[in-house]
Amino acid sequence: MREHIEAARRRQGRAAVGSALAEAKEPAGWKLEKQLLRQDNRRLREEVERLKGAVRRSLGQQLDQVGTADLGTRVDELTADNQRLEDELAQAQAHIEALTGQLQEAEDDLAAARTSIRQLIRTENTASTVQ
Repeated sequence: MREHIEAARRRQGRAAVGSALAEAKEPAGWKLEKQLLRQDNRRLREEVERLKGAVRRSLGQQLDQVGTADLGTRVDELTADNQRLEDELAQAQAHIEALTGQLQEAEDDLAAARTSIRQLIRTENTASTVQ
């Protein structure tokens, strides 16, 4: 196991020396060019992040403005719907009360009819037994 670790360390050391030698063999202009490209890349990344932030803020403001107008309209719609439903509820309750009154009258009429029929049956039964 130790041999494998030491072999890996030697390979890493050679690779580092090899890349350092490769950089040393590069012309001086290339090193400067790489450095300038890295700086340019860093500047461009910062600019991209700044622009993304500006777009996010702008979209957020637009959504806030649209959302506020839509919310006002939606509140008005819901208020109107609520009032309509309250009116329908009041009408339904009035209708229920009227029907309850009619039902009570019908039950009273039914009870009176039953009483009347009982008396009629008693009268008929009494009259038929007397004859």
